[in-house]
Amino acid sequence: MSAQPAARRTVLKGAALAGAAGLGVAACSTESKLGGAKVPTPTAPVDLGAADAVPVGGAKLYREERLVVCCPAEGQYKAFSAQCTHAGCVLDEVVGTEGNCACHGSRFDVTTGKALKGPATVPLPEVPITAEDGKLIAGPKA
Repeated sequence: MSAQPAARRTVLKGAALAGAAGLGVAACSTESKLGGAKVPTPTAPVDLGAADAVPVGGAKLYREERLVVCCPAEGQYKAFSAQCTHAGCVLDEVVGTEGNCACHGSRFDVTTGKALKGPATVPLPEVPITAEDGKLIAGPKA
């Protein structure tokens, strides 16, 4: 009894499936720095409103703008992308100074951007921020 060679169509279908599987693995990389958006940080200035909305010693999530801002001391602000570096979901809440990603459970220190709990291992990218006339402006200068 001899085995028949695989039909050309069967071989090609198998090659296509193997390639698609490889793309799926690449898309789920825990080292993704961009996540779901092409650019996880603002490309133009973003007016976040009143600076005093961010409590001294605390942080505030600006979910629509995909930003999180902390205020370590009076008049000092730091901002980070609120887009999880694992799969690109936007953080859903900040408790104290810890940001949570509801998609896969990653947690971040929003005062440093550091990933505290995986699957994310890459820190949140820092975003330039300034306080001008009582308002917070995040992103690059115009």
